[in-house]
Parts: sequence; structure tokens; C-alpha cells
Amino acid sequence: MSDILLDLAQNPRARKLIQSAGLPIPMPAQLLRQRGPAVERPLMDQAVLVGGNGELTAVIARTLIIAGGNPWLAAAQLEGPFKELGEAYGRLPKIVSEPELGENTKASLSSMVFDATGLQSPAELDAVYGFFHPWLSQLRKNARIVVIARPHESASSAPAAAARSALEGFTRSLAKELGKKGINANLIRVEEGADDRVAGVLRFLLSPACTFVTAQPITVSGAAKFDGEVSWVRPLAGKVALITGAARGIGAATAEIMAAEGAHVVCLDRPEDDGPASQIARKIGGSVLLADVSDPEAPTSISRALKEQHGGVDIVVHNAGVTRDKTLARMKQALWDQAIDINLAAVERITTELLKGTLNDGGRIVNLSSIAGIAGNVGQTNYAASKSGIVGLTKFLARHVADRGITVNAIAPGFIETRLTAAIPVMIREAGRRMSALGQGGQPEDVGQAINFLCTPAAAGVTGNIIRVCGGALIGA
Repeated sequence: MSDILLDLAQNPRARKLIQSAGLPIPMPAQLLRQRGPAVERPLMDQAVLVGGNGELTAVIARTLIIAGGNPWLAAAQLEGPFKELGEAYGRLPKIVSEPELGENTKASLSSMVFDATGLQSPAELDAVYGFFHPWLSQLRKNARIVVIARPHESASSAPAAAARSALEGFTRSLAKELGKKGINANLIRVEEGADDRVAGVLRFLLSPACTFVTAQPITVSGAAKFDGEVSWVRPLAGKVALITGAARGIGAATAEIMAAEGAHVVCLDRPEDDGPASQIARKIGGSVLLADVSDPEAPTSISRALKEQHGGVDIVVHNAGVTRDKTLARMKQALWDQAIDINLAAVERITTELLKGTLNDGGRIVNLSSIAGIAGNVGQTNYAASKSGIVGLTKFLARHVADRGITVNAIAPGFIETRLTAAIPVMIREAGRRMSALGQGGQPEDVGQAINFLCTPAAAGVTGNIIRVCGGALIGA
């Protein structure tokens, strides 16, 4: 489905005419998306400004330099770790003060990273303002901003807890201020003892793969056991991934992305969708598994097929779902039951069965929630209940399988351009597109990239998270 405003925004003459006329028409930016599988150096030759005076300077230095970035440092005291590694990789850090405003320096930054792990009081938030304020005008379109902090729950004093918590409101607001340029801003909360698991998350949030993930806090912990190796290229090589609802939309996009990253993808869908499911499987070199997830026998049959045909499974993506929209007063019992059973109860039944021995240790589970399950929506009490239930299920499972090295997370998409949103009345669809910081709808592959990241070894520190792929939704997210 074509987005007229996005098309207009790419026409310089139309954009100039609308702006000169002073018309209150939003002009969304063309978003930079990852094309093809992950690369070793996603930040190749990009200028990344680093500030703060926290505990993760060495981790940030290693992550950025190995990813190919050119580090600019806002303070000389940060130079040590960057200089040592930069000499080995030929990427020596550059110490900068305030930008030299001029044509040659305009829009020179690709990313900004602020280490706030050392903040101990609200007064120290001045450092956040001092870092970002002079440099925001230097950010390119589609730039990335990441703030790194400790969780406020683990603070040892009231002032420290207040300062840490303030960073979430700051990051969300900054994301919404800069979204019109396609710029993302996100917060990483790093629990004590999990510093060695930050690199993968930071790389993802600075890359084109996180296009529609903005204004989000992501917690990194050491909860899930992990003693494996992280590979930045083809990280899913040798893995078997089950994706439900794989015939179309988000499921099909995720299947293609995971296959490109090395996984053998089992495309599960209803027997009625044998045609499109088989087409996707052939395209990516995967296999087909036909089952109705609402069938009481589905958990057993799915588990048996995965064991017999693949020796088990490493990744499970619960994407299958339905909408049965009606206001509660007009909703029939059957519509309520279908939404709850397919979107929530079936996820629990299948997961419980797979955890009995079919899902391998060190595996990954990703459940599909929705911002409707977080914020609620008119005419979707059944759907919102089911998707909110996914949040509780995800957090519960994450705690109970961590000792097996299994991570469990949920993705909550916002307005995504699929056949379902294409059927929405035009005015409602247009409003849905604009109600986000990025001012446009996301694409199925935007959700697929977030799902794919959570399934890689690099995301071993991310479990029990609910990550919204919503472009920075202005309401409820």
C-alpha cells in the first residue's frame, strides 16, 4: 500500500513547495533499512560521538571500533581504551569540543552514544544536556542515538535512582523530537555483572536493522546462562527456527531474514495456507509444517515433527494471530474465544510442550504482542487482552528457563504495512501512520529484523523484555 506523504517527501520540488507554503503536512523521512544479511562492520567509516563518564567506556570502545566506526570523543579522559584499540585497528579517536558550525561540518555525525552508568544524582543530568545540546544539529538523517545506564531498581540511593529513571523520559522524548529526520534514540539498561553482554545490543541499536525501533528501553542482564561464542556474520548458521504464521506478512519477512542469516526455517501455517507457506519455504530453502495452532493436538504434533525431521528446534517465533474486532457490547462469545485461544492460549500450550525436550538448551523464544496490548484499543478488548497476556507469559517464562540458557522476549509491533492494515478505512489508516515519531508505518521486515536480533547469540543478555517496534508511537508506547 503506497504512502502518499512518504512519496511526496522524496520529491524535492513537492517538499519545498509544501514547506514554503507553510502547510501543516508532515514530511516523513525515507528510512534507512538493512538490505541483505548482517555484515562484520555495520558502522564502517561512520563518525560516532561518545560522551559520558561511566563504567562502560572500554566496552563502548571495543564495540564501535570492531564495528568499523570512527570514534569522536567529547572528553579527553575517554581516550585511553579508544586509543589502545584504535591503534590496532587503524581507527584512532578524535577529541572534539563543540562543533564548528559551517557547511563542511553540517550533518557529519552518524551516531551518538552517551555512557550514563556513572550518574549518581539529578544534578549530574547536566552532563546529558551538555553532551547532546550542541551536537544535535550535526546529526545526519537516519542517525542513531543510544544512552547507556544502570537500572534505577538497583540504585543504592534515592538521588541515583531518580537520575537513572530520568533517562527513560529523556530518551523517549528525544526520539520523538528527532523522528521526523528518521533518527532513532534508545536506552540500554545494563545490570551489574552484564557488561560483557552489551556489545550485541549496542551494535543492533546503531545499525540499519533497528529502523523502526525507537524510544525504547532495553534491559541487558546476566539472567540467562550463556557460554557460547558470538558471531557477527551468519549468526544463525546451523540453527533450526520454527515460525508460526509464516505464510504472509511479518512471518514471511522474518523467515527470509533468518534464512539469510543461516537458519533452517520451518514455516508453520494452517493447512488452508499450504500454497503460500510452501512458496516461502521453497524461496528460502526451508521446510513446511502445516498445523492449526488452535487444535488441541497441535502442540504434540508440532513437537513430534520437529524432533523427527530436525532433531529438535533452537528458535521458536510465535507469530500466528488473528483479530476479531467488535466493541465488547456487540462481541459474540465465539469472537472472544478465537482471539484469546489463538493469540494467547495456543502460544502457552505449544511452548509448554516444546520446553519438555524439543527446544534445545540455549534456545530462543520470541512472542508477538502488540502496542494494542499495552495501550488498549477501541473494539479490541479480546485482541488487547490476548496480547497483554503475552507480556505476562513472556516475563514468567523468561525467569523459569534462564538456567537452560533459553531467552524469552516479546515484540510489540505498532502500525505495520500489511494486508491487514491495508484493509483499514483510509482515514484511520492515515492517522495510524502519522501517530509515531517517525511519522509513517513500518514494514514487515522492520519487525523481522528485531525478531531476528533477539534470536542471535549476541542477544544472550536480553530476556524478559517487551520491545516495541512502533516507530516511537505517540500514544501508549
